[in-house]
Amino acid sequence: MTRRGDSVGPVKFLGISGSPSEASKTLIAVRTAVEQAGAYPEVSADVLNLRDHDVQFSDGRDPATYTGDTRDVIDRVVAADALVVGTPMYRGGYTGRLKNLFDVLPNDALEGKPVGLIATGGTDHHFLAIEHELKPLVGFFRAYAVPGAVYANNTHFSAGELVDDDIRRQLRRLAANVVEFAARVPRDLIGTDGPEIPRKALNDA
Repeated sequence: MTRRGDSVGPVKFLGISGSPSEASKTLIAVRTAVEQAGAYPEVSADVLNLRDHDVQFSDGRDPATYTGDTRDVIDRVVAADALVVGTPMYRGGYTGRLKNLFDVLPNDALEGKPVGLIATGGTDHHFLAIEHELKPLVGFFRAYAVPGAVYANNTHFSAGELVDDDIRRQLRRLAANVVEFAARVPRDLIGTDGPEIPRKALNDA
């Protein structure tokens, strides 16, 4: 295990929050992981809060044709070497904001990249949605879902802060593992070629 402060090589680490809420427990958890990643000297770590961006609703076009906020968000995800992705769980699934982000991304945007998964919910009722919703999504993009996904419920937060020491420890460990994975595992270890998934132009029938 790479110790905190050890050199791991240049890594662009991006934490994504898919929560639509202004007072977001998911965003708090994602920021906790990003802070840990940023403790490594050669890691540049940043947070992408989807709530702050006007991402266009996916219309099936080639991702290269998007502009504005949508273009900026796509470029930030593509440029990242490693990610943590967080979402509250609604009705047993991840948010529409996060779904729309994945819908506008190029098919190879996450290829070979490690992704740490974070989910929040009112109770532990939706815990298994990580396994049934998020991990298959990451797998579709031929990325690595790093073991040790973190789930936090409302009892782990108080007055706008994450107060549970064990959840904080889990988030720090997840971030450290994602960073080390990105530094040690070649991006081309992705298995066989996937099927071609064409995108239609807007004027196609």
